[in-house]
Amino acid sequence: MGRMEIVAVAGGTGNVGRTIVEAILATGKHEVKILSRKPNPTLESELGVPIIVVDYAKVENLTKVLEDNNIHTVISALTTMPSPNGEHPKEIELIRAADASNVTKRMISTDWGIPHTKEHIPRLVTVGPKLQVQEELKKTTDLETTRFLNGYFLDYWGIPAVKSHMPPITLVVDMPNDIAAVPGSGNTPVVFTHTTDVAKYVAASLSLDKWDPESYVIGDRVTWNEFVHLAEEAKGTKFKVTYDSTEKLGSGQSTELPGQAAAYNFLPREVVQSFASTFGLWFEEGAFNLKPTKTLNDQFPEITTIKVKDILTKAWKRS
Repeated sequence: MGRMEIVAVAGGTGNVGRTIVEAILATGKHEVKILSRKPNPTLESELGVPIIVVDYAKVENLTKVLEDNNIHTVISALTTMPSPNGEHPKEIELIRAADASNVTKRMISTDWGIPHTKEHIPRLVTVGPKLQVQEELKKTTDLETTRFLNGYFLDYWGIPAVKSHMPPITLVVDMPNDIAAVPGSGNTPVVFTHTTDVAKYVAASLSLDKWDPESYVIGDRVTWNEFVHLAEEAKGTKFKVTYDSTEKLGSGQSTELPGQAAAYNFLPREVVQSFASTFGLWFEEGAFNLKPTKTLNDQFPEITTIKVKDILTKAWKRS
């Protein structure tokens, strides 16, 4: 896609979506529009990007919106959290609308994580819908698609010192409190990528003539034991470290971290614990140790990524 095309970011007012919008705007190569369920005049003015209000449930209307706005490429940052009434994620309607639109030729579907399997479904509510989305993509007839796989977001250990639109989440290494609850042995490598780096590769990939079905981005790769060591180096202090066995994690339990208490204001403690134990298990099993044969890092060597050591030093080093 060499010439300037119009790109629509679904969910572009949210965490990952807004980061992608900003990265595409920074290149100056494409016109950007945001698809959103609700108007947001303040953000519209701040970004200088039109926000088009859509109803994702109505495929025909959504198709017309894409055609009326001459949307060549759709990028989705929609959540795959199931709705309380059990409806499937609206990503599916978006895929159908993009495929039906006679002007839309490409779509990056929502993922931004790791390749999931059916075995992962019972452990996290977003996995089933993500796999549904992948099945829907196979049915498209006139759409080139890809999804981004980038491991775990690195942002959480740099907030607020390093700019991010992600909400604060405490997992494994609790930086403010000098405590870590390491899953398993702590020796399995984990891929971490900052959302701003993911977004840079998204923006760069718009210029590729051909997409692979999966687009891999590797920001950094370290074990949790290495991560703890880097955290201790950055703060100049020893952390209190505990290790959670795979048996403990498999039972839905993990060592509680002080930083997780803030989440209890909007999520039950059991949900936070279940989330931490599930990811802990996947970290130890190697689900986040992505080993693709091809990455966007190789295709765009001019883009440098934020490393774990960089973010910890910038956010936590005591002067």
